Amino acid sequence: MSAATTLNWAAAPRGNAAVRFESREATRETPWVKWTILGISLTFFAVFLLLPLVAVFVEALRKGWETYWSALIHEDALSAIMLTLTAAAISVPLNLVFGVCAAWAIAKFEFRGKHLLITLIDLPFSVSPVIAGLIYVLIFGAQGWLGPWVAEHDVKIIFAVPGIVLATVFVTFPFVARELIPLMQAQGREEEEAAIVLGANGWQTFWYVTLPNIKWGLLYGVILCNARAMGEFGAVSVVSGHIRGQTNTLPLHVEILYNEYQFAAAFAVASLLALLALVTLAIKTWVEHRACSAPPSREPRQDAAS
Repeated sequence: MSAATTLNWAAAPRGNAAVRFESREATRETPWVKWTILGISLTFFAVFLLLPLVAVFVEALRKGWETYWSALIHEDALSAIMLTLTAAAISVPLNLVFGVCAAWAIAKFEFRGKHLLITLIDLPFSVSPVIAGLIYVLIFGAQGWLGPWVAEHDVKIIFAVPGIVLATVFVTFPFVARELIPLMQAQGREEEEAAIVLGANGWQTFWYVTLPNIKWGLLYGVILCNARAMGEFGAVSVVSGHIRGQTNTLPLHVEILYNEYQFAAAFAVASLLALLALVTLAIKTWVEHRACSAPPSREPRQDAAS
């Protein structure tokens, strides 16, 4: 189940259900079972998540702060940072618009091809990112379907920034839609219909009724989309060409440094990605907390027609 379906009204009932479950002797677990499950979970977390994260920062700072800082302000590293931010800054808004439109159409309307659209939204989850990058090479590459036309008009897509953006958009576009679809389906259409009856137009209905109800799920999807956009490796690696200072994103720059045995620099740049992941996790946790603590809004808004 998507995390967005638990927004607003689901948190309190689940907490009460857990209390009722523990209060019954027939469903109460013994202490040793609880501690065993907790120990297995914490061990898994420490070995597979916490330990590698700590190792990244330890290796990054092994040769001191001067080496660490020099790796981050290197010309190629700064170029990789800018390209990563550029790809995320373009792909996230595009996926935001697509996700809202797709979720609205699927949750609020009935039309032919609805199930096909849902299947296509899930396509990047089932296709390897490397295959996704290869698809763009077969379309826009020199020997691809549109390769001659692209070369004739001097348009650079593969081994250039446009190809990186296209690959990033492809691998990230399900996140916003997949967070909003179950949330909007659970909310139904009653509030929008009430707003229309009161005289609101389409934009007013969206701005005053739909958007306030989906804002936490929307923000959650944007956070996940942005995290994937900044950390994408497979699809971007295929279409980038690994040109230093031009088409290397942060993950690709880390790979190049590691393959050249510049371990301190590689871990330094990797620690920057780890910090971005931690910041993303903190924001995600805050959004979940705010979404679960926000009171449910189930009454039609009277200001939609004003």
